[in-house]
Amino acid sequence: MPHRNVRSKALLGQLLLNLHKPFTNGVTLNTNNNTLNYWQWRLMTTSKRVQDRSKRKRVHDLEVALEKHKILSKILFLFEILKQEPEQVVPIKDLDRYRRQINLPRPHKISAFLRKSPKLFELYKDQRGVLWCGMTKLAEELVEEEGKIIDENSDKAAEYVSRMLMMSVDKRLPLEKIAHFRRDIGLPLDFRSRWVHRYPENFRVVRPFLPYDEGENLELVDWNPSWAITELEKKAGVIEGLRSCDHVPRLLSLAFPMKFPPNYKKVLSRYYPQIGNFQKREYLSPYADARDLKAGSQEFDKRAVAVMHELLSFTIEKRVVTDHLTHFRREFMMPQKLMRLLLRHFGIFYVSERGRRFSVFLNEAYEGSEPIEKHPLVVWREKVDSLIGYRRKRKKIGTLELPDIEDKDLFESESENDSILLDHKQEQTMGSLEDASLADSLEMEIEEIYAAYQD
Repeated sequence: MPHRNVRSKALLGQLLLNLHKPFTNGVTLNTNNNTLNYWQWRLMTTSKRVQDRSKRKRVHDLEVALEKHKILSKILFLFEILKQEPEQVVPIKDLDRYRRQINLPRPHKISAFLRKSPKLFELYKDQRGVLWCGMTKLAEELVEEEGKIIDENSDKAAEYVSRMLMMSVDKRLPLEKIAHFRRDIGLPLDFRSRWVHRYPENFRVVRPFLPYDEGENLELVDWNPSWAITELEKKAGVIEGLRSCDHVPRLLSLAFPMKFPPNYKKVLSRYYPQIGNFQKREYLSPYADARDLKAGSQEFDKRAVAVMHELLSFTIEKRVVTDHLTHFRREFMMPQKLMRLLLRHFGIFYVSERGRRFSVFLNEAYEGSEPIEKHPLVVWREKVDSLIGYRRKRKKIGTLELPDIEDKDLFESESENDSILLDHKQEQTMGSLEDASLADSLEMEIEEIYAAYQD
C-alpha cells in the first residue's frame, strides 16, 4: 500500500488535471477501484485549526462587541467576589488566587488594575499596613440595582431553565452544567443554594444516580405545552389562533434567518439552491423526542442547529462561550463535533476565537456590534462599562469607535491575534476581503458550504 503522503500527492496530481473542467458539485477521483468525491477528500485530508478556518469569515462588528466585553467581564467577576464577602471588602493578597479567572498575568499588580477604576473600587491600608479593596458607594448601588434586575426577571429565567430541561433527553440536567449558563441567562449568585428551590412547580433537585451521575441534577417536575414552542415559531407567528396549552412538538419547516459576511455574496450565489433546499428541509422540534434520529443524518444535524438556535435565544446577549454548548452534547443529543457544525452554518451562527475560549453569536440578534433587543442586564452592564477607567482617547475603526485601552499589555488576551486596535492595513484585511483573493482564501469555506447544504 503506498505511503499516505505519496497517495495524497497522487490524488492531488489527478485533481490538477481536472481543474480545466467546468466547476460542478464535486470532482470525482478514481483510485484503486475506490471512488472519492473531491470535497470529501479535502475534508478528510485537510487539517486546519479552528482559528484558521474561521478567520476568513470574521465579522468585524461582532469582534468589536467581544473586545469591548473583555475588561467588563473582569470587573463583573470582581464584583461577584466582593459581594460574597461579609463586609464586601477583601485583602488584595487574597485576590491573587483569582489571577487566572481575571486573566491578569504576573508581574502586573492587581492593585494597579483596580486603581484604574476609581469610580468603582476603593483601596486602603489598615493599621498593620495590609492593603484592602472594596467597592465605592456608586459601585454598591450598581450591584444592588443588578440584584433587583435579576429578581424582576427571575420568572423568565426559570422558564428558560425549564425549557432547557424539556429539551433534554431525560428531562433532567446536571446542576453543574446549568451553572455554566448562570451569567448567560441572568441567574443569581445563589443559584444552587436557594434559587433552584424557589420554583418547586417547575423543577426539583435530585441526588446523583450513582455511578452514572457525578453530582446533583435538576429534574423537570411539570411539562408546560406553552413552553414547548420555539422562539423561531413565535417570531414566525405560526401558533397564532391556536391554544398554546394544546401545542405538541412536531416536525418544523421554518427557515433560519441568515446573515453572511458581505464578501461571501459572489461565492454564495452559486449555492443558493442548496441553501434553499436546506431551509425547506423539515426538522424535529428541539422539544420533541429525538431518540430515533440517526447520528450524522441530515435530520439529526438540522435538529442540532435548532437546539443551538433555541439555547442562544435564551441568553441575555445572544452570545455564549462555545464550551457551554458542548457540555450539553449528550443531554441534548447534539453531534460530537459540534464546533464543526457551528462553523459550517456561519450564516446562522458566528464563532469568534478571540479570548481563551471561543464564543458563538446568534447572527440575527445583532445589528452591527449591538444586540437588536437589549435585556435590562445588558443595559446595566453598559452602565458599568461607562465607569471603567481604562480609557484615554477613542480610536476609530471603520465606522465604529472603540475605546483605546491604556496599558494594553496588562490586559493581553488569552489567545493569539487578540488586539482589536488595528492599523489601516490590518483593518481592511479584517473588515473585508479583496475580491481578487476570494478564490484562494475561501476554498475551505466553499467546501464547508457544500458539506452543510448538499442534499
